[in-house]
Amino acid sequence: MDEIARPEPVVILCGGRGTRLQEHTHAIPKALVEIGGLPILWHVLRIYAAHGFLNFLLLCGYRGEMIADFVSDPGGAGLPEGLEIECLDTGLDTPTGGRVAAAADRLGGGTFALTYADGVADVDLSEQLEFHRAHGAAATVTLVRPHSQWGVAQLDRDGDRVRSFAEKPRMEQWVNGGFLICEPRALNYLEPDSVLEHEPLERLAAADELRGFRHTGFWDCMDTYKDAVILNDLWETDAPPWRVWEGASEPTRSGR
Repeated sequence: MDEIARPEPVVILCGGRGTRLQEHTHAIPKALVEIGGLPILWHVLRIYAAHGFLNFLLLCGYRGEMIADFVSDPGGAGLPEGLEIECLDTGLDTPTGGRVAAAADRLGGGTFALTYADGVADVDLSEQLEFHRAHGAAATVTLVRPHSQWGVAQLDRDGDRVRSFAEKPRMEQWVNGGFLICEPRALNYLEPDSVLEHEPLERLAAADELRGFRHTGFWDCMDTYKDAVILNDLWETDAPPWRVWEGASEPTRSGR
């Protein structure tokens, strides 16, 4: 892991209500649902900090004041020293792309990272940043192949005789895993009513301005109550796969 601080800011979408996590989110924003007694936002911040990212802009909406309170004292929240975390209220029901568009003037006109507050992975963000710088397109999105939620039947040639079942196999298709790297011109593809995952990414792809960084390691997204249970169970193991900061030196600021 990098010991020198990266200058690129990290934008984290924290505005969601988490309606499919009703057991947890009736009183708190989705970003504060806990894994192992710590908000999932804490885990996302630690993943980026382990790769030298220290400057964070949290795009808040539902119960944003609770998120601001949580990050007001990073050290007290168990986060590494040296993090600078700012919260921006981007509206209660603003779509994801609109939230990023609202933050355009806070990004300093340079390369920035962009992710969601509900996904964890052991993705090599340093390697992704190098990949992004090398290809020169406006944006890079991490692509993952998650496991199917169901067992998949293997049929014979006629299509009616079940030969076997594959229990929750890895999908053949690549999907958006979040963890984006963007150039300032990527903001030109956003509107106040944009849903980031739809028109903006589709338009970037059509303009040949989007590249995919393939990640074959661990990735999971806390979308439902079941996902939260799975992630909590993984955290209780000796080595939860997204805990990439274990044994690594904490990043320190430099004149880079």
